[in-house]
Amino acid sequence: MNDLPDISPLDSSSPSDLNRREFLQGGTVASLMALLGGIPLVAPAAEKPPEGATSYKTTTPPVNCGVIGLGVHGREILATLARLPNAPVVAICDYYPAFLNRSKELAPKATPYADYKQLLADKNVKAVVIATPTHQHKQIVIDALVAGKHVYCEAPLAHTVEDTKAIAAAAKKAPKLYFQAGLQERSDAQRLFVLPFIRSGGIGTFGDIRAQTSKKQSWRRDSPNPDRLKEINWRLNSKLSTGLVGELGIHSLDVACWFINERPKAVTGFGSIRQWKDGRDVADNVRAVFEFPSGITLCYDGSLLSSYDTNFEVYTGADATIMVRDFKAWMFKEADAPLLGWEVYARKDEFYRQEGIALVAGASKATATADADPIAAGFTPLYHGLAAFVTNADMHHAAVEDFTSSFGKDADPAALLDYLKDIQKSKKPHADAQEGLEATVFALRANEAIKANRRVEIAKADYEVA
Repeated sequence: MNDLPDISPLDSSSPSDLNRREFLQGGTVASLMALLGGIPLVAPAAEKPPEGATSYKTTTPPVNCGVIGLGVHGREILATLARLPNAPVVAICDYYPAFLNRSKELAPKATPYADYKQLLADKNVKAVVIATPTHQHKQIVIDALVAGKHVYCEAPLAHTVEDTKAIAAAAKKAPKLYFQAGLQERSDAQRLFVLPFIRSGGIGTFGDIRAQTSKKQSWRRDSPNPDRLKEINWRLNSKLSTGLVGELGIHSLDVACWFINERPKAVTGFGSIRQWKDGRDVADNVRAVFEFPSGITLCYDGSLLSSYDTNFEVYTGADATIMVRDFKAWMFKEADAPLLGWEVYARKDEFYRQEGIALVAGASKATATADADPIAAGFTPLYHGLAAFVTNADMHHAAVEDFTSSFGKDADPAALLDYLKDIQKSKKPHADAQEGLEATVFALRANEAIKANRRVEIAKADYEVA
C-alpha cells in the first residue's frame, strides 16, 4: 500500500480513543459506565447499522467452515468452532493420517480430506481456517482465495517478509472475500476493555512496555517415523521457524502496538540455546527490545527454560501502571496520582505490597467479580476471534451480494471497496490483512535481530503492500 499513512502515538483521531479529560472526570456516560460497571467497550454493539443496509444481521446464519491443519492447535480450533452456534465444520484436512483420524471425533459430520486442494474444491465449504505450520500458509491462503473462500489465517501469517506480503496482497486483490489474521486478542473482550485505559492517557505520561512468555518445555515433539519427526519439529529449524518471538510473542507484541497505536522502527535482539541442546538451531531464550518513533520502548522476553512469572504485559505510566496477565488486568496507581473516584467501587487484589485495581470486562465492581472467570468458562481469545470471523464473513458476504445485485458482478472494484467501508464499523473487532502483515513483519524482524544478536531497523516499506 504505497500511501500507507503514518501512525502517531496515542493518535486522538482514532475512533477508539477517549478524550483524557472526559475519561478522568467521567464526562461521558460510556466511560463512566465502563469504569463502574465493567461494560466491554465493543463499538459495534452500541452503533446502529449503516444507512441503506438491507442484509446485515446481528445474529448470523450458519457459515460452513473447513479447517486445514489438524495438529494440537488445529484440534483446539475444531473444539472451539463446535461451541459456536453458527460455525458448522463441514470439512477437515491434514495429510498426516493420525491427525485426520483423531480429528474426526471433534467434527464427526465433516468430510475428511488428505489434500487441502480437495477441501477447497468442496462447494459446501464457504470459509476456511488455516492452522498448518507457518511456512505452509502462503500457498494455501492464495489457493483458498482463488477458490472463493473466506479465510482465517493463523498468526504469524508467514515465515518470511516476502511470503507475508504475498498473503496480504492476495487478500487485498480479493475484496469480495473476507480475510482475518489470527491475532485473536484483537477480538477479546478483556483486551477491548483495557484499550481505552491506555489510549485515553489515563495512566499519565507513558513510560515503557514489558511483555513475557515463559514456559519450561522443549518444543520438541516425538514420532516413530524419522521423516515425520523432522516435519513436526519445524519450529526447531531456523530456516522455517519464526522463533519464540514469532510463534509465541507475536500476540503480545501486536496488542502492545495496537494499544499505543504505533509501529516499531527498530529492534535489537538477543538469544541463545541454554537448556535444550539437542541439535536445534533456534534459541530457547530470547530478548527483543523494540524502539518506537515516540521514544517508547517495548522489551519482550521469551523462555523455554523457565516457567517463572509465566505470561504478562505491563504498561507503565506516570500516574498508573496496567498489568495484563492470563487475560485479566489490574491497575496500580501511583501515590501522587489524582483520585478518579471509581476506585472505591472496584475490586482490589494484593501483589506483594502493591494493591491492584481489577479491570475486568463485564464486571469491575468488587461485588460482581469474585467468581468471574471467562477463560475457565471457555470464552477464550480464540473463541472471540473465531466468533468474529464467522459473523464478519457472513456480513461481508451479504454486503457483496447487495452490491452485485444492484450494480452487477462486473461493477467497478473501487466502487465495491467504497461500498464495503460502510459496514466496517458494524463488524466485530478483528485483525485484517494489513494488521496481520504489520504484526508478522515486526516479529520476523525481531527474530532476525535475535538470530544475529544485533539491531535491525524496520523500514516503512516493510509494512507496505503494492
